[in-house]
Amino acid sequence: MPTPPAPVDLEARLGAILADHATFEGPLLPILHAVQAEWGYVPQEALPIIAEGLNISRAEVHGVVSFYHDFREEPAGRHMVKICRAEACQARGGHGVEAAAKARLGVDWHGTTSDGGVTLEPVYCLGLCATGPAAMIDGRVVARVDEKRLETLLSEVGA
Repeated sequence: MPTPPAPVDLEARLGAILADHATFEGPLLPILHAVQAEWGYVPQEALPIIAEGLNISRAEVHGVVSFYHDFREEPAGRHMVKICRAEACQARGGHGVEAAAKARLGVDWHGTTSDGGVTLEPVYCLGLCATGPAAMIDGRVVARVDEKRLETLLSEVGA
């Protein structure tokens, strides 16, 4: 698992990110997206710096990070596996796909395998309702995923 950025690098890079967003109205979400794009997650060490830069409380920043599921507080795995949990996919066998993924990877939702290889995330609709269950592997959407196809997909990413 990657180590948090060095404090000097963090402060310098955050200063640049804050400056890049200084003219935005309501800049917190874009800043958090930029931070996550930079490090792959939002380091806890960044929260007070962001709060001070925006003249808001650290609790406000933490509240936004913890509210939105796409923000991570820890680094993700090298590969991201997202499985649709929306009603249409569930009706087409999504529960079995979820259970198989959790069993194969040995993690629950939002978990990362011990080797840092794969993070498992729920997603609520990938737009393939008629061809579900659906999954997204490293940004690639896959339809008609059953337990057997899931095994193949996970093997392709080394899981």
